[in-house]
Amino acid sequence: MISISIIGSGNVAQHLISVIQKAENLLLVQSYSRNPNSLSHLLDDSKIISDYSQLREVDLYIIAVTDDVIGKVSSQIPFSEKLVVHTSGSVAMDDLSSNNRKGVFYPLQTFTKNKEVDFKEIPICLEAEKVADLQLLKEVASAISDKVFEIDSEQRKSLHTAAVFVNNFVNHLYLIGNDICKENNVSFEILKPLIKETANKIITLSPEQAQTGPAKRKDTTTINKHLAILTDANQKEIYKILTKSIIDNGKL
Repeated sequence: MISISIIGSGNVAQHLISVIQKAENLLLVQSYSRNPNSLSHLLDDSKIISDYSQLREVDLYIIAVTDDVIGKVSSQIPFSEKLVVHTSGSVAMDDLSSNNRKGVFYPLQTFTKNKEVDFKEIPICLEAEKVADLQLLKEVASAISDKVFEIDSEQRKSLHTAAVFVNNFVNHLYLIGNDICKENNVSFEILKPLIKETANKIITLSPEQAQTGPAKRKDTTTINKHLAILTDANQKEIYKILTKSIIDNGKL
């Protein structure tokens, strides 16, 4: 049985708490939160702490907090030579305090509180200084996911950058599409089957194979019609940049 404590109470922390509690051979000992009430719906009060001095010795400490405080939080753990990992996609392993052994346990997924996810399908990217620590992280990751990868800090930063493009930026484009629909009194619901098919298609096709649309066809007539419809300068600029990128990619 691998004993674990989680430090944090945000989206990632809460999903990890839920899945670790259900996993065989994993024991969630404690979770730290500055506001214990934020975890009361997931854990018994006896497992929630709000003072680092209350941390008990366990096999693994998982820090799931915002990127800018990871280093500070790791220095608060009142032990030495314990395995401490963070869950960030963009923070280097070396940003953790040198008081303890270092590692990374990065689940690559978008998390929203109170929205369940199938952790078995979530890629978990691992890194550790020591071979034995990496093996322990693999055991933990394999207990909750079928997709476990060993990836170093530089690769992880590149992966996180790519994830911003395929997730955060794409979602912002949904927002723009929704705004255009609202402005023209059209239901955004009409676009949802298209969104679903676009996402499904990329599972079996490469992005190059899946690309369609007027930019792919170099259909300048349709492109100009779309630009004429767009009244928001920001939307128009985004349309131009993405159109140029698609056209330029076709020239490679």
